[in-house]
Amino acid sequence: MIDVENKIVQGKSTGEWERQFPVISDIVSTKEVFWANPKVRKFSSAMKNISLGEKDVKDAEKRLKRFAPYIMKVFPETQKTGGIIESPTAKIPFMQRKIEAMFDEKLPGQMILKCDNELAISGSIKARGGIYEVLKHAEDLAVKNNLLKENDDYSVIDSSEFRKLFSKYSIAVASTGNLGLSIGIMSAKLGFKVYVHMSADARQWKKDLLRSKGVTVVEYKEDYSRAIVEARRQSLQDPDMYFVDDENSTDLFLGYAVAAYRLKNQLEEMNIAVDENHPLFVYLPCGVGGGPGGVAFGLKLVFKDNVHCFFAEPTHSPCMLLGLVTGLHDKVCVQDFGIDGITEADGLAVGRASKFVGKTMEELISGCYTVKDEKLYMLLSTLIDSENISLEPSALAGVLGSVQLLKSKAGKKYIKDNNLKDKMENSCHIAWATGGSMVPEEVMKSYYRKGRDILHRRFPDR
Repeated sequence: MIDVENKIVQGKSTGEWERQFPVISDIVSTKEVFWANPKVRKFSSAMKNISLGEKDVKDAEKRLKRFAPYIMKVFPETQKTGGIIESPTAKIPFMQRKIEAMFDEKLPGQMILKCDNELAISGSIKARGGIYEVLKHAEDLAVKNNLLKENDDYSVIDSSEFRKLFSKYSIAVASTGNLGLSIGIMSAKLGFKVYVHMSADARQWKKDLLRSKGVTVVEYKEDYSRAIVEARRQSLQDPDMYFVDDENSTDLFLGYAVAAYRLKNQLEEMNIAVDENHPLFVYLPCGVGGGPGGVAFGLKLVFKDNVHCFFAEPTHSPCMLLGLVTGLHDKVCVQDFGIDGITEADGLAVGRASKFVGKTMEELISGCYTVKDEKLYMLLSTLIDSENISLEPSALAGVLGSVQLLKSKAGKKYIKDNNLKDKMENSCHIAWATGGSMVPEEVMKSYYRKGRDILHRRFPDR
């Protein structure tokens, strides 16, 4: 680790930042940390400073329902859900026991996996916000050109007339992988010209898949920050190009938020109560912040103070954590503090967090924690062995949340300060599994082998 004690970041040396916020010392050392947000407020108070609300999320939900006939027609795999792109929610008791043994920590309550790895079309959480924003843009264009009315059967969009219209326009996005897949696949299906700017962290198989769908992939040797600058620059030069801005998009955010209302129905069907005596904890893998931020916002709208949401990041790319701790959001990046930003969790390999998400969520998010890459692989292979569920490394970041909450000093204090200690046996812990079903079989086998090797080294007697 480079000594950056005297490096100036936004007017202060990194040493001064560390003295002001001691947790930064461990963050800079790439240690695993659990940070409870001191700014979190009661839901009713926090919402006074936020312009978005339930009406906006409900509008997004209605738009997705209007598009359902079209989705069902062009993506037959969605027929069983009536064209609604939604994932199952599954109890994982065997994994829960495995984790207890692995980390020597009893986990009260029940552990659940929200299986966004199974989302249709692009196999990740990005199928929510990414696809929603593309659909909204397509609807806006079709209405503007007098081809569509809100009360029409939207399956009519699957026609040469609509594809001819959309072919006049382009869509661009920057991505470490999964957002690019959702934007690329959906946009190409509608007939748009699509440009996905992909950082060095993006997996080759994701680039290959996009190209097979007719998407133009622009590759960079640098990280996500460079990709998004170039994607934004390109779109500004072309008045017919629409830029999907993962850092600042309200539409993306609202598309993700819809998930919370659907989760509420799923939990009710599973007879899982969420109330003052039955707290809900949700752990969300976080890159730039749009997906987890949108989902967490929706969850707060639905469950208010009875849900506790935490962002999960790799130890080498904790951009949201640094943004929230310092209050500087997008004004700082991990490299400012001497952190390299290099992680096996490609979907989370982001150096600079979204200011829009950070500011929106800074009084609603309960906290953040970080995870080492090797633990992601350990959990990946263990989940396959215990529950036969395959996730990509990024998606495992949420699985460690309950352990971090219960074992860390800051986590224990959070439980005490929020009067949760006597309620933990009645708690529900949801790890949001953000992606994995699109991973090629051979690639997944290599992930699995890597996880098993790490486990054998850590626990040679097991």
